[in-house]
Amino acid sequence: MAESASKSISSAEAVMMGALASGVNGPTWVVLKITFMMLAICLIAMLSLAFVSSEFIIVGHIVLLVIIGSVLFVLLNR
Repeated sequence: MAESASKSISSAEAVMMGALASGVNGPTWVVLKITFMMLAICLIAMLSLAFVSSEFIIVGHIVLLVIIGSVLFVLLNR
């Protein structure tokens, strides 16, 4: 009985193993990439509208959103 308890894995390890398994979460990653693509399209539209309106404060905020979205995309695709 003590031997079976030592071979059990913790719930945190089980979650990490499930999160890293590409076959299990394949559809989830596809949906996530589609969501990031739609976010990029929306941010490009917002950035173009901000440049047209000549509001550079708005442009700065949208550039910050683009940077945050890009960092999240890179980190999630590692």
